[in-house]
Amino acid sequence: MIRFADFMPVPEPSKTKVKLNIRAGSGGAAAWDLLLADDPEEWLDMTRHRELHQNNNMGHAKYVLAFAQYYPYGPQYFIFGGFFRVRPVTPTLIGGSGYELELLDQYSEYIKRLIIKLEQPVGRDLYLRWYEKLQGSKLNPQIHELAPDTKLGTFPGYQNLRVRHKDLQRIIANDEPSWKDALSSVKGVYVITDLSSGRLYVGSASGEANGLWQRWSGYAHLKNLTGGNQELERLRSELGDSHIVENFQYSILEIFDPKTSRDTIIKRESFWKLALDSRRHGMNLN
Repeated sequence: MIRFADFMPVPEPSKTKVKLNIRAGSGGAAAWDLLLADDPEEWLDMTRHRELHQNNNMGHAKYVLAFAQYYPYGPQYFIFGGFFRVRPVTPTLIGGSGYELELLDQYSEYIKRLIIKLEQPVGRDLYLRWYEKLQGSKLNPQIHELAPDTKLGTFPGYQNLRVRHKDLQRIIANDEPSWKDALSSVKGVYVITDLSSGRLYVGSASGEANGLWQRWSGYAHLKNLTGGNQELERLRSELGDSHIVENFQYSILEIFDPKTSRDTIIKRESFWKLALDSRRHGMNLN
């Protein structure tokens, strides 16, 4: 095993803290979910230490290495979320975040890729530690994995699925097991959102042998970004492949057992086109 301190040296060890985020308060969102969120402020809000009756100055640290508990592996695993410079807020603030965080370039290539393993789970008194004292402590972190690409976590559930095209490409290319198992086992009606305009396209996987996985695998391939849809082809022609890769988001509206007839799914697809008005104000032409 490679020691954490050997792998990630920092400019001023005595002025650096390590934050091991688990959850946003009692019953709040998991740290890994916030790190995955599109809005970086959600992750920064968690990483900023907060106390109700104290000046939140991070113990006068100059830097912080932020991690999120990587629950797909277990409670002792944490994934890297960035190396930040700590900038105190002036005048002194009581009852809120007492500093700002500036993301630094150092180790930025490891964000959502580097996973460390602790010798024991993090307790309430251990989640924020001085860098110099962490390696020899009872947590004693070791480098567990440096993934070749960004970790996307396990399949979030059909009702919670919201995936950007660039992430869908990685999921399909890597044959992510939990995603492939879940999407291959159902047929369904889905919606594609152009995040730059808010326009919607409703489609279905009604006849594919491997359900939504097979249908979305087509979209993920650079040679078939549009699935042959006329309006999507027009967008691609006018704005280029990069518009689709950077702006398209995929979600599931309704799932069906693989034995469900094609006609039943097509009828539900038509319903969703009416419900979302995707013919008049979206990207469906039929």
